[in-house]
Amino acid sequence: MEDHIRFDAEACTLLLLDQRKLPLIEETFACRTVEDVVFALQTMVVRGAPAIGVSAAYGCRIALRQAMAAGAYWRNELERLLSMLAQARPTAVNLAWAVGVMREAGAGIQDPRELGEVWLALAMKIHAEDIAMNKAMGRFGGALLADGDTVMTHCNAGALATAGYGTALGVIRGAVDMGKKISVIANETRPFLQGARLTAYELHKDGIPVTVACDNACSLLMKRGLVDKVVVGADRIVANGDVANKIGTSGVAILARHYGIPFYVAAPSSTFDLGTPDGSLIPIEDRTPLEVTHVGDTRITPEGVPVFNYAFDVTDHSLITGIITERGVLSPPYTSSIAEIIGQERRP
Repeated sequence: MEDHIRFDAEACTLLLLDQRKLPLIEETFACRTVEDVVFALQTMVVRGAPAIGVSAAYGCRIALRQAMAAGAYWRNELERLLSMLAQARPTAVNLAWAVGVMREAGAGIQDPRELGEVWLALAMKIHAEDIAMNKAMGRFGGALLADGDTVMTHCNAGALATAGYGTALGVIRGAVDMGKKISVIANETRPFLQGARLTAYELHKDGIPVTVACDNACSLLMKRGLVDKVVVGADRIVANGDVANKIGTSGVAILARHYGIPFYVAAPSSTFDLGTPDGSLIPIEDRTPLEVTHVGDTRITPEGVPVFNYAFDVTDHSLITGIITERGVLSPPYTSSIAEIIGQERRP
């Protein structure tokens, strides 16, 4: 699955598979303005840190076309639009990373047409290299899974969350490509149900056995010996190895440690934030209460009762068996392994 993020260069339009409507409806959402891209990011038309980064790269090209309408002041308008784009979602570091890479590549270019050519080529490169990185992660991570393993995953860290192939699901696909028989338990991942809707959708289409479990079943399934390993993705990994991922991930990691189950995180180098020392400093997105108070258009909580809807939590590095990247598998102590392996130039 690699066609869920497409860019029509002639129309300067980003075409996204609308993940809000999966698995029942496959519909394309067209982004023609930066406002459209920001809306798509914030409402989770597209989600997953790597996919957000790729979409943001194309969003920069859209921002340039939009800014050119300002005439002689196009550079000022471009900066305003890029800032709007970079701030669309606070937790996934790939968003600011992608905008930063595009900004750096465009520094000093005065001709907007030349800049457009440079940015389109770079966005396409980021897109292609994300798929290549995921497949490399799949090879490294696939080697960690044994034939016959049942893997639990949380949220959706598959092709839909990336440019293609996936991070956590890329590890599973990598093992399957090696000829191993792997089964998956997909936690439903409330309240947006990325596991039930998206992970199950992807794996079922690929013919990989998948069973959806309610989030509260994790402990029971682990206690009964039904889980061999846990593999999840990440939205941000900081210098000491703390990992921000979809809300509920930390609880799964704590349970895995209690039951002696290896817990792996899979993420590309672009998801690492080496400038943040530990997870206590990661900004956590607080999303609309409607995702908790309603199922579709139907209210399920009493009027006037507040809810918590934090989108992410932080898993302590001490709970993580290994971090799978396109450069290899990082092991504790993460402060040194991240600095050594990821502290290289992180450019596409």
